[in-house]
Amino acid sequence: MTTILTDIEGTTSSISFVKDVLFPYARARLPAFVREHGQQPEVRCWLDAVAVEISASACQDAVIVETLQGWIDEDRKHTALKALQGMVWEAGYKDGDFTAPLYPDVAPALRAWHAAGHSLAVYSSGSVAAQKLLFAHTDAGDLTALFCGFFDTEVGGKREAASYRVIAGRLGNAPGDILFLSDVVAELDAAREAGLRTLLLDRREDYPQPRTGAAANGHARAESFADIDATA
Repeated sequence: MTTILTDIEGTTSSISFVKDVLFPYARARLPAFVREHGQQPEVRCWLDAVAVEISASACQDAVIVETLQGWIDEDRKHTALKALQGMVWEAGYKDGDFTAPLYPDVAPALRAWHAAGHSLAVYSSGSVAAQKLLFAHTDAGDLTALFCGFFDTEVGGKREAASYRVIAGRLGNAPGDILFLSDVVAELDAAREAGLRTLLLDRREDYPQPRTGAAANGHARAESFADIDATA
């Protein structure tokens, strides 16, 4: 039975939700969040990690927050930033400031695959905590029970084949029994190098020009989860 491993941004949810809703929300609320929660151990450890990275002398929280906001603007894939963003987003989800929109074809397909016996997992650059928050607060309801695993960049970068070998090991699957879904060809290349099966999500909302032929680099392609045959 195939295990389906999916990316989030550009695959299950539009790129615009992350860039136009989640990132600005975290950027705007980080200063107040750090003022209110900065001394809590689970927050402090990440702030200190940033302070050490930028320089031993730059340890004032205001400087750390400014650095984090700059990283948000750069869309930097940094573990400390992802962890802190997830904490800020948790408050936003709980307060009802937003829900996570999924492409209309995603929830029905996930439920159908789960019901058919396929294991489902997530691999995203966003923290595991942020992934769980998103799938717990989608516009199609709480979908977290459908998934058996969540993975972030703590297993390694998404463009590194070794990361996918780690995920396969943790899932207890042979790489060839895993189908990885992503909108990023370089990620699919790394997964294929690790022995996973791959499929390029080429959604018209995010990629108006179809990526076929050389642009798909040999990966199977679909424009919707409804077009995916998980057993193929």
